[in-house]
Amino acid sequence: MIERRKFIALLSASAVLPNVALGQRLQRKLCVVLAIKSSAEYQSALEAFHQTLASLGWKRDDNLRVDQFWSAGDQGHDHALAVAKDVLALNPDVILAQSAAVVSALRSGTQSIPIVFVHVADPVSSGFVSNIARPNGNITGVTNTVPSLGGKWLQILKDMVPGLGRAAMLVFPENQQPDRAFFLSPFEEAARSLGVKTVKGEVTDVQGIEAVFESLAQSGVPGAVVVTPHASLANHSREIVALADRFQIPTSYPYRYYATQGGLVSYGVNNLDLFKQAAPYVDKILRGAKPADLPVQQPTRFDLVINMKTAKALRLSVAAGLLASADEVLE
Repeated sequence: MIERRKFIALLSASAVLPNVALGQRLQRKLCVVLAIKSSAEYQSALEAFHQTLASLGWKRDDNLRVDQFWSAGDQGHDHALAVAKDVLALNPDVILAQSAAVVSALRSGTQSIPIVFVHVADPVSSGFVSNIARPNGNITGVTNTVPSLGGKWLQILKDMVPGLGRAAMLVFPENQQPDRAFFLSPFEEAARSLGVKTVKGEVTDVQGIEAVFESLAQSGVPGAVVVTPHASLANHSREIVALADRFQIPTSYPYRYYATQGGLVSYGVNNLDLFKQAAPYVDKILRGAKPADLPVQQPTRFDLVINMKTAKALRLSVAAGLLASADEVLE
């Protein structure tokens, strides 16, 4: 009789356990779609993401199946759509998606499978969410910037380049980069206040990027370039850094790996922190939360990295105050 009572008590207790607790005994499905070609920084960021998920109870190849894909904006929209089709065919419980181009392709194929994004600058202008506080759809995530960065990048260059007179911001046409105004508006506003003339920096390929650098180099006026955090630019980071070196144009970048590749200065989100920040949203969704109820988050950490070897090659004297404020100085 006692054993029977224990069995009934155990059965009753299990009946009131959350569905998710029972569901964790089954393998859930997560798809990860990266937009940047293989790099040590993003592999480390993805590992940090998985470690955070593990700390929340989700173990790869145990109660969580993870399938990883890659699709970059410079591969073309058709490629992104093809990858999205393969992802959606797996019917995952949630998708971690990097970049606006990836999210756009996935969104065209599903209005129901939850998507958590990273590296989307302005999800409202991109049409992914109705508003930041309440997304009201199947998409939410963590942005990779704040509006003021467009001006901050130029201010850093102004502090480093004596007599800076001209500057270009690398952006794509509006149909390829719907959030371009998010960066251009504060950049142009900062340029006016700093007395710097802005020159056209709209590009579609590496040849166009080269033309921007060449034009600035031939102008006879100290010039600079600001690189925006777009996946297609990131996938050509080494070419861009090489062009900046070839034409001796001081250039600011949105991610640390540009500086490690020889770029003068980077100021932007810490990618390890960004991916770790996205993990709790994936956890919440796997436990039954709806993306519509999860506010879009902003990044919590931005790092300033200065490459002093490049600064010396450009004959720039970096002010002590700027050096002191740097999170990392590469010698």
